[in-house]
Amino acid sequence: MSQHYKAAITGVAGYVPDYVLTNKELETIVDTTDEWIITRTGIKERHLLKGEEKGTSTMAIPAVKDLLKKTNTAPEEVDLIICATVTPDHQFPATANIISDEVGLVNAFGFDIAAACSGFIYSLVTASKYIESGLYKKVIVVGADKMSSIIDYTDRKTCVIFGDGAGAVMLEPNEEGFGIQDSILKSDGSGKKHLHQKAGGSVKPASHETVDAREHYVYQEGAQVFKAAVTSMASVSREIMTRNQLTADDVAYLAPHQANLRIIEATRRKMGLPEEKVMINIDRYGNTTNGTIPLCLWEWEDKLKKGDNIVISAFGGGFTWGAIYLKWAYNK
Repeated sequence: MSQHYKAAITGVAGYVPDYVLTNKELETIVDTTDEWIITRTGIKERHLLKGEEKGTSTMAIPAVKDLLKKTNTAPEEVDLIICATVTPDHQFPATANIISDEVGLVNAFGFDIAAACSGFIYSLVTASKYIESGLYKKVIVVGADKMSSIIDYTDRKTCVIFGDGAGAVMLEPNEEGFGIQDSILKSDGSGKKHLHQKAGGSVKPASHETVDAREHYVYQEGAQVFKAAVTSMASVSREIMTRNQLTADDVAYLAPHQANLRIIEATRRKMGLPEEKVMINIDRYGNTTNGTIPLCLWEWEDKLKKGDNIVISAFGGGFTWGAIYLKWAYNK
């Protein structure tokens, strides 16, 4: 296969759980108000996965099944599946392997990528290299998280932000030049202290003490994370436009990670884009971490046209961030 092939998205699917946690309900759980949440985050409601023994794969599996149906792909045709998640079903095996087994991807190998909220774009770039190298023809990238499993619903700083959801895209080789054109990925491990999960890893394994201290939940220093996210996500989005000679007129849509409406707005302004060119669904889903970007693409799929220039950008804990420039490859 030629080195000139691009890795193009040829289909997208999504899934969100039925249960909706509104701001009004949160008012009965923690000391907060609907106005406070909307003003600071832009979120009105979020979907949560309820039920015993239901994990991230519970949402990813229907998304992948729908993706296979929409792209007319037999499960055995898939070469690779990558799952971006920070809430895997288990420490091992990889959630990608669990999805593969349930969906019937008998000829695919799979693995997970953990890069906080940037995991989906990290995974998309990683998957694209398998296509561009000529090694594989069909690669599925899943972005999914059950954030409710690691959120402390007594902590109003974090419980208002996150939701559960999953999205999946198919990547295939494209001879016409459509697909991923460029990417910039970055990380800065010094940001760990501002956003992390204190216990549950090898440094601090689970114990009665860590559970009692509520250390298995997301810990976030909001002000520091907000400042870093605004600077990094906006700058990298502008950088990828500049190095590809893209003007605001050239960009059809920005598909940003849905962390906070104010962060999205800062990124939009840095890129010089009008509001109608930005995909926003944080008001209905909250921050689903790795699910946000594929859920945006899923909801906007009907509006996307072949050849549209799309910029995807994200920022995550750790810190991780980056941007992708792609040309949309199909009309629905």
